Amino acid sequence: MVNDMDNTLPVQYFSTVVAKTVEWLWFPYIPYGKITVIQGDPGDGKTTLILNIAALLSKGQPMPNAETAGAVTKIIYQSAEDGAEDTIKPRLLSAGANCEQIAFINEPEQGLTLNDARLEATIRETGARVMVVDPLQGYLRGRSEMNRAAGIRPIMKRLAEIAERTGCAIVIIGHMNKSIGSKSIYRGLGSIDITASARSVLLVGRLKSNPSIRVMAQIKNSLAKEGTPIAFELNEDSGIRWIGEYDISVDELLAGSGDGAIVESGKLSDAMQMLEDILQDGEIACTEIYDRFQETDISKRTVDSAKKMLEVKSIKRTDGWYWSL
Repeated sequence: MVNDMDNTLPVQYFSTVVAKTVEWLWFPYIPYGKITVIQGDPGDGKTTLILNIAALLSKGQPMPNAETAGAVTKIIYQSAEDGAEDTIKPRLLSAGANCEQIAFINEPEQGLTLNDARLEATIRETGARVMVVDPLQGYLRGRSEMNRAAGIRPIMKRLAEIAERTGCAIVIIGHMNKSIGSKSIYRGLGSIDITASARSVLLVGRLKSNPSIRVMAQIKNSLAKEGTPIAFELNEDSGIRWIGEYDISVDELLAGSGDGAIVESGKLSDAMQMLEDILQDGEIACTEIYDRFQETDISKRTVDSAKKMLEVKSIKRTDGWYWSL
């Protein structure tokens, strides 16, 4: 006979639960103690984005579009596709990172997987607040594990528990599938359980009209209102240049059909209109243009953004630089 006491369910009432607020690495894009997924097509800038974020964190500098700086942060950056010596270290140095704050698990003999106990042990040993796994499929046993819910679900659940216990932000880099026309949340490579387990899902894509401009847009946010897309420019010589908030939808970014616009409290459109009016009758010295804008509350940065959006030409004369439509 079964004893009823043996079947007592572990019931707890929410009145006994102590509510706590979410701590953010970068509000509202990357929370501490949770999983964040960053996905996009190969070459669109996912790794460049997270390497530059790691560089900022390693020096305690503010996140893009953030006003306040945080503390110097230790990061674990685990890459299955790029070499530490010839790729990751040079890119970190190029981003200005403090490499004393960025570690990785050396795995030449014993390959690492997301089930590996070394993940949590390394987070605790180093005191890392951020762990990057780049890319997801490099740390799974095979494609079948990634595509099957029964295979990936317990892995993601365990990873979420590690993030919760340690307070570490776990950032997973993933590729996109070829399902053109699908909802953005279903475009991540592998089972939907991957994005379902994440509290934040970010998409990195490029503008079709200007491929050097990349945009990070938020597909999912389970903890706050979805953040505004943020644009950055990739340049082989100068690296990454943060542009700022960008007005473009996720669907437009996925389709490569939207040009978007930089957001600066609605001032960009005003700057574009004023610049177009100034140049309507021909080329004008750029110093004169900046002087005219000084009389307004439009910043030089916004003027430069308007110039880029209007594709204004810069012409060098003997007495200086001129702008022309």
